[in-house]
Amino acid sequence: MKHPISSILLILLTVTLAGTSVQAQGLQIGYADPEIIITYMPEYAQVQNQMAIEYRTSQEALQALAADFQERVDKYQKQQPLLSAERQAEREGELAQLQAEIQDSAARKDEELTQRQEELMAPLLERVQEAIDAISVEKGLDVVIRSPALLYVNSERVANINIDIAKKLGIEIEEETQN
Repeated sequence: MKHPISSILLILLTVTLAGTSVQAQGLQIGYADPEIIITYMPEYAQVQNQMAIEYRTSQEALQALAADFQERVDKYQKQQPLLSAERQAEREGELAQLQAEIQDSAARKDEELTQRQEELMAPLLERVQEAIDAISVEKGLDVVIRSPALLYVNSERVANINIDIAKKLGIEIEEETQN
């Protein structure tokens, strides 16, 4: 009794595996590296310049806060011997609060800069994604994989579409980005 059931299971398994193999052979796969392509876009340099300006402005504001804080610390240290214990504790509390505010401000500025960079990069990413979508349709690709994650590629069966994306966007990229 067990023998016919195991034979049927073996036949079903073989048919299933053969069907999967046929389907996998028909799957058209491509890969691209959108981050590399973006670095060649003229708008990317503009984004980088804008971010450098905003970063510098942010740093200058934080440095001004830090300089003010340091002046207050220096002033406190000079006056400390003349202050009562109660007044010393009060001033130390004020300095600690100011230091915490500066740290919070720095964290907020970092968050704002990150958000601003995402805002500026969004149109570039969208254009690259539109190009990937169009090329995928043109080439009949079923799947496009981000290339930095690839460890091995059979170049006869998997298409590198970096050059195609660049052409679609009207930019030139170096030959080494093809692989």
